[in-house]
Amino acid sequence: MTDTIAAAAPLTLTARIGQLFPTLTPAQIARVAAHGQRHPIQRGEVLFEAGSAVIPFFVVVEGRIEIVQPSGATETLVAVHGPGQFSGEIQMLSGRRALARARVSESGEVIELDRERLLALVQTDSELSEIIMRAFILRRVELIAHGFGDVVLIGSSHCAGTLRVKEFLTRNAHPYTYIDLDRDADVQGLLDRFHISASDVPVLICRGDVVLRNPTNQQIADCLGFNAAINETRIRDVVIVGAGPGGLAAAVYAASEGLDVLVIETNAPGGQAGSSSKIENYLGFPTGISGQALAGRAYTQAQKFGAQVIIAKSAKQLACDRKPYTIEIDDGQRVPARSVIIATGAEYRKPPLENLTRFEGASVYYGATHMEAQLCVGDEVIVVGGGNSAGQAAVFLAQTAKRVHVLVRSGGLAESMSRYLVRRIEENPAIVLRTQTEITALEGDNHLERVRWRDNQTGKTETHDIRHVFFMTGGVPNTRWLDGCVVRDAKGFIKTGPDLSQDELTAAHWPLGRLPHLLETSLPGVFAVGDVRAGSIKRVASAVGEGSITVAFVHQVLHE
Repeated sequence: MTDTIAAAAPLTLTARIGQLFPTLTPAQIARVAAHGQRHPIQRGEVLFEAGSAVIPFFVVVEGRIEIVQPSGATETLVAVHGPGQFSGEIQMLSGRRALARARVSESGEVIELDRERLLALVQTDSELSEIIMRAFILRRVELIAHGFGDVVLIGSSHCAGTLRVKEFLTRNAHPYTYIDLDRDADVQGLLDRFHISASDVPVLICRGDVVLRNPTNQQIADCLGFNAAINETRIRDVVIVGAGPGGLAAAVYAASEGLDVLVIETNAPGGQAGSSSKIENYLGFPTGISGQALAGRAYTQAQKFGAQVIIAKSAKQLACDRKPYTIEIDDGQRVPARSVIIATGAEYRKPPLENLTRFEGASVYYGATHMEAQLCVGDEVIVVGGGNSAGQAAVFLAQTAKRVHVLVRSGGLAESMSRYLVRRIEENPAIVLRTQTEITALEGDNHLERVRWRDNQTGKTETHDIRHVFFMTGGVPNTRWLDGCVVRDAKGFIKTGPDLSQDELTAAHWPLGRLPHLLETSLPGVFAVGDVRAGSIKRVASAVGEGSITVAFVHQVLHE
């Protein structure tokens, strides 16, 4: 086996080539063959094209298959699969379009499985599941690292839209090539070829020929076929709104227990937790794990069991006056469901600052990932907030920023932040904690240049030349689309189970002889989990727990 990834691999990756491109034993190949069909292949035969909506899974019995990425009249060799090896990567589980072309380089024989038969194989054969899933995940990681994809993004680090598109592609684990207008001297030829001006950025060149100028996330998802394989009109056993930790946990457990599951996600898997640089107090990860990595694993796990996830579409309204319930999404399509799990989470509260929207995405951020950190190298930054997310962001940014100012309106962090984060902030000389302090003004023309803050204890106001601010304060629940359907508290969070009073149930016309289940709302068969639920504990593990146990109640509702 030869491949360009292996040829250019560092030592750590070379040691994992056996996991990236494993060779199955004769007994394992025989078990795969029981799920598929054997047929001969001829040299030069194209098994699937880049952009194909249907991607079969091939195990090579004899001969060789080469995986190449076409680019105009040329192509780049990505991998070669020999006897006992198999094709595919994580794209096969989601049913998205192929990123590369598969062509026979040496005649022989293969075993072919379609997506449904592959899913059945990884769900029923634990040994093969581990081998195939590990290879698929590692291959996607390497495709991202090497920029082997069907997307070219042209943008500028000073453009909010560029950061948004990069974040959308990255958090959805889609490989892309980035060309920076501010740094790439040879970019003009590409601009001329596609008739692009600098004012058009960000520009996305999709599949080599479709040019999108400052596209919305939904336009990107449509162009890349993120949702092309999903039937939005089929009645599902459960529709989960939101792919944060709670929603993904519900999807994994529901799908693994045989339910027909559809997840609707506005942006990317992971929710607010997906933007966490490192979570160190989540069970089972003693060295910590990034929010994106945790979300990526859960997303792949849900797809392995057959759950489908709609990306870049939001729930606009719940039709709750009859069953099956229907959820109207962005394009006007109504998605029917026998039961619903609401896991839409909460957004950070935006402060009432005059110029806030002007700087959002370019100087003002609501998450601290590696992308934002790269923009702040050597600069002073501000993190506003006293919760764990703010603490994780401060510690992470302090690795590359000149100084991190942590601003909180309270008198300290002890009551709102985990002790291990408080200690790291106290012991890090690059982090300055400013208690009883809040930002009063953001100043600048095209970009943030200065920040004014006030010490509420002394009344003193200071202005500092700081160009990056991270807001991580409070939480506003994403429940506006539920008006008239479920009981919420004064802040908009959804009430569930024993938190619903008899008067509230009477006013909501609760129709059943039983009381609502533990996480059930005032609408039978509709549940709420995670940050969107009133009284929830704002921790990733708590949301995961709620998502998983809700499935038991879904089963009961479906059998009523």
